[in-house]
Amino acid sequence: MKNSSKASLILNCVFWGIIISIIAVALFFSNKPHPLKELVIDYVVFGAINVAVFYINYIVLIPELLKKRKQYWWYIICFVLLIVASVGVKLLIGLLNPEHVFYYESDNGTRNQISMSNYVITVIFIAGFFLVSSSIIKFVVDWFSNERIQRNLESEKKDMELQFLKSQLNPHFLFNSLNNIYSLAYQKSDKTADAILKLSEIMRYMIYESNDSWVSLDKEVQYVESYVELQKLRFKDGAAVEISINGVIDGQKIVPLILISFVENAFKHGVANDNTDPIKINIIANQKILHFSVTNKKNATNKDAIGGVGLNNVERRLQLLYPDRYKLNIVNSSTHYTTELMLDL
Repeated sequence: MKNSSKASLILNCVFWGIIISIIAVALFFSNKPHPLKELVIDYVVFGAINVAVFYINYIVLIPELLKKRKQYWWYIICFVLLIVASVGVKLLIGLLNPEHVFYYESDNGTRNQISMSNYVITVIFIAGFFLVSSSIIKFVVDWFSNERIQRNLESEKKDMELQFLKSQLNPHFLFNSLNNIYSLAYQKSDKTADAILKLSEIMRYMIYESNDSWVSLDKEVQYVESYVELQKLRFKDGAAVEISINGVIDGQKIVPLILISFVENAFKHGVANDNTDPIKINIIANQKILHFSVTNKKNATNKDAIGGVGLNNVERRLQLLYPDRYKLNIVNSSTHYTTELMLDL
């Protein structure tokens, strides 16, 4: 509302500044004498009528009849009546002061009379000009105001959806990690304490670092590496994972928790203990582009009973936060599953 009022004030000031400037220039370059009473009638009295016509339409007719009630015919009728009223008042003033309204002095000094029809046409044109001008300014202000409101609503909707998606992701990851630790504890593994410590480090990142809209790419990569280390603790002989990082990771920003779902999916549905066919995680980065890929051997027996939300979640986040700035390619062959993500940083 404050922005709308500010825009309205600026446009109104610009409009009336132009009108006053035109009048001032016309009077300055005019060689004809203008009696004081004539100036008062032409520019004060008639000016006040023009201002009244302008703001009756601007403040009353358009908001009440067009925007609120949608009574278009009543608006047209009131529009015409406002012109008639303006003509009637100015005509009455002219009849009471004919010497200052209906007569003008030509260049040769003679006094000439304005015909009644020309006077009425001129007054109608002036009233119409101010009515149309007020309508244009009002519609422009309302259009910008509506656009701003729409953008704010879309932004709020996006923020709410992203918060919901992130709230889905965190419990999803925690649920899977706790299942892994439970499995270690059930086996009375010596790795249980290390797994809990690693999980606490990961959760610290998720709770504190990922609350920002953007994080540094190196922290996100470290988070992926920590997750892999946590997963390795599940296996007696360690998980078979190859991580390859190439290029330069130096100050680039990325949306947090955008990569982990691909890695998590590989461990959930893939074979992670085959040294001859390990899970492969490749990261290639420069200042503009990030190429991230994960390939895993498929394990037909490793299925979720319920089904995960990770990949659907991350793809929706990509659509919201990287519109037209990402490419996601998924290759689902009979033996392997590969996800490739290209991000415009």
